Amino acid sequence: MATKLLLAIFLSLLVSAAVGRHQSTRLSDAQQCRLQRLTASQPSQSIQSEGGTTELWNEREDQFQCAGVAALRNTLRPNSLSLPNFHPAPRLVYIEKGQGLIGITFPGCAETYHSKSQQSSRGQEEEEQQQQQEGRGRKSDLHQKVHRFRRGDIIALPAGAAHWCYNDGNEDLVAVSITDLNNQANQLDQKLRAFYLAGGVPTQGQQGQNGQQARETFQNIFRAFDEELMAEAFNVPREIMRKMQQENERGLIVKVREGMRVIRPDEEEQQQQQGPWADESNGLEETICSMKISTNIDNRREADIYSRQAGKINIVNQHKLPILRLLDMSASKGNLLPNALFTPHWSMNGHNIVYVTRGEAQVQVVGSNGQTVLNERVNRGNMFVVPQFYASTVRAGRDGFEWVTFKTTSSPMSSPLAGYTSVFRAMPLQVITNSYQISPSEAQNLKLSRGGQSYLLSPGRRSS
Repeated sequence: MATKLLLAIFLSLLVSAAVGRHQSTRLSDAQQCRLQRLTASQPSQSIQSEGGTTELWNEREDQFQCAGVAALRNTLRPNSLSLPNFHPAPRLVYIEKGQGLIGITFPGCAETYHSKSQQSSRGQEEEEQQQQQEGRGRKSDLHQKVHRFRRGDIIALPAGAAHWCYNDGNEDLVAVSITDLNNQANQLDQKLRAFYLAGGVPTQGQQGQNGQQARETFQNIFRAFDEELMAEAFNVPREIMRKMQQENERGLIVKVREGMRVIRPDEEEQQQQQGPWADESNGLEETICSMKISTNIDNRREADIYSRQAGKINIVNQHKLPILRLLDMSASKGNLLPNALFTPHWSMNGHNIVYVTRGEAQVQVVGSNGQTVLNERVNRGNMFVVPQFYASTVRAGRDGFEWVTFKTTSSPMSSPLAGYTSVFRAMPLQVITNSYQISPSEAQNLKLSRGGQSYLLSPGRRSS
């Protein structure tokens, strides 16, 4: 009997250790969240390329270390291409400005897009094949799906999936992204890395320690391989491989010498997919090969929280965009009217990384020690972190306030302190009166003064 008891205790300890190891993947760096102060920061480093700019926030800041994320902002000039690359952690991208095309390659998925339209006649196809056999005419192409995106889109990039981006518009393309370094998919250290299949950080203008760090972060993986071995692997002349490996000063974003044309879904077909029946699915079409990678977060009709007097919030979670289940990330877009408030609240299951897109606001964040860790006026282009369980509130300025929040969970939950769904409204009256030593009428007012408002609060009348 004693032997069986000892065996049971031993097995339970093994199970506990295994669960602890599994949970520590996300919580391994939680000790770093002993924050004394948060700050609204701007990018600390800029990498100039031929076709645009890559700006990086300092990932060593305490607030980014606490959240386990890295932030960057890419600006692509018209007719410019962000070169193919992959990274070891999932990334969420918000398109702040412009439009373009993006291709994401998933291993094992078929090349489903061909250079000849499916509606072309059989005679035309035979003629094209004959031209190719004779070495005349344009070469056909086949590849995986290419996606159109526009301003306001949230794009999900899974870890390890090679991707590229092309600005085919007439204005600059600005994309802000958050990489979740502390995600379970990343088994390397907590450092931003991008493995490029072409290009690399130009040596010109990138000097000193920052330049060295940039070159280590963004590097062409072909440069270190043996030229002859790679030529044999691809079965191509060594001269081609030499071009793939050579040092150049074009950088991470390059200008396309001629207009680039790729086969992609017809625009009308995409609009039909985004119609009123787009959300109806039987689950079979949501495989990794055909999974939707983006959705527009600026769509007013899809606002999850709306107040005529205060503003709106649109949340994109794993239910709206199922691929986020794989990334364990989500996002939201908020819009506060002038002087409106975002109720004091805390996030229950993830960190929030906030990027300001328009206007200004007064932001306050309170830590677990009861001290204010952030009390600043934030403006467009600022970014700051609100760690999990830290309470925060926002008051918009006189011109209103807009922001995007990236979250390190696919099913975000938050707990508001004021409003219709607040913790106070859910508490018995006697608990409130005894907690604060106030009268029942004062407790009743504390519970119900905001009426039917939830999360977004219109400017209230304050009396001393």
